Amino acid sequence: MSVFTELVKARLTLLVLLTTLVGFYLGASSPVDYGRMLNTLWGTALVAAGAAALNQLLEREHDARMRRTEDRPLPSGRISPNAVLLLGATLSLVGLTWLLLAVNAITALLGVITLASYLFLYTPLKRVTVLNTAVGAIPGALPPLMGWTAATGGVSAEGWALFAILFFWQMPHFMAIAWLYREDYSRAGFRMLSGVDPEGRRTAASAVRNTLALLVISLFPYLLHISGAAYLGGAVVLGLLFLGFAIVFARSLTERSARRLFLASILYLPLLLGLLVADKSSKKLTAVRGISQQSPLQAPSAEPPGTPQASL
Repeated sequence: MSVFTELVKARLTLLVLLTTLVGFYLGASSPVDYGRMLNTLWGTALVAAGAAALNQLLEREHDARMRRTEDRPLPSGRISPNAVLLLGATLSLVGLTWLLLAVNAITALLGVITLASYLFLYTPLKRVTVLNTAVGAIPGALPPLMGWTAATGGVSAEGWALFAILFFWQMPHFMAIAWLYREDYSRAGFRMLSGVDPEGRRTAASAVRNTLALLVISLFPYLLHISGAAYLGGAVVLGLLFLGFAIVFARSLTERSARRLFLASILYLPLLLGLLVADKSSKKLTAVRGISQQSPLQAPSAEPPGTPQASL
């Protein structure tokens, strides 16, 4: 069980499920289809676990050179590469099939894009270019969009707003990690921005720039009527606090400030998502779905001009 937990990166997989669940809940109309929600989470969990295992298979030689990863199951010899290949491929295939048959095709397609971009773009690019962090943020930001499409059956601006929040959140989060373990990454042959930026100016600028962008992007759920005024106020406060930690990191570039930025990122995301869930605004979504789900054989009721149905 210990080997399996490490192999599927249990904590990362739980984060994936949390963001997927938030995306589903925000997109779901009332009453919530709990069967579809559970199918979405189960399929996504299988895909995330499979991707994590296959990622470690591809990076096993590099992980062996890093102190923070040398004890992982493959570098430590606790499991064979063939067993990981079989496990990872099976989990991924079953997960994608589950999403296709039990949820919908677009969510399964997003699962394919997540898996492929994580394994075949982000993983090899880590040894080629410092842009790998931005590329890796794409599969990391897709789970809430998958949750949204599972609930709504389509991609929309609201779903992309959730994607953007996760995308920009990952950048300062990764910059803090990369600065803390810059020597480890260089030893393993990974081209991180912190490894080619000894003075830390570009790393610091990236952290501040993306945290500022996150502050702006986090307002979009309110502008798109996903959430209400309580979320708006909370998002501004959380965003300014997070930006403050990024600025302190940029000014000092110490391990202590990097660790604080990392911890701030860990606290920021669940608090922001919690605000989204707590202050969900369903009026617009319910109105749209009520019209789209109306039977074509049902005669529309007489509505005076200016009602929500007429305006839509």
